[in-house]
Amino acid sequence: MLNVLGAVLILFASTMFGFRQSLQLSRRPKQIRELIQALQRLETEIVYGFTPLSDALQSAGRPFSPAIAALFQEAAGRLESDQGRTAEECWARAVETVWADTSMKTGEREVLERLGCSLGISDRDDQQKHIRLAVTHLQAEEQKASTAQQKYAGMWKSLGLLAGALIVIIMV
Repeated sequence: MLNVLGAVLILFASTMFGFRQSLQLSRRPKQIRELIQALQRLETEIVYGFTPLSDALQSAGRPFSPAIAALFQEAAGRLESDQGRTAEECWARAVETVWADTSMKTGEREVLERLGCSLGISDRDDQQKHIRLAVTHLQAEEQKASTAQQKYAGMWKSLGLLAGALIVIIMV
């Protein structure tokens, strides 16, 4: 009886691992799309709204999922509270703090870190160019993420179940 319970638990755990990996793959393109939209809102706030950077960040991230909203809220909060720090430092720390809660990978992180180098140090037109460049790079990453999702999401589900079955068979 105990062997059967152990086998069921192993099978369940490995299947859930596969489903979790599949979920991560499907969340990534969605989060990248939201990030692109948030950056476009940020661009609008900066260029057309003449909004200060901390307020623009706060407003840009508000309507999105918690992972994306937290990035912009964290950066805005740091800009307001860390008076001696530059926008680049606040943005970098916000990315570092929030990154573990996202499903995104290093490609997206590098784009965001490069964008942070230009935030708040130039005029509106220059910031608009940098934001648009970041959006372009993120669109390419979204394509890669969508392709990876289509290729590997089903595989991870099956692999989790099959790995659990293999472990159970080996144990028996």
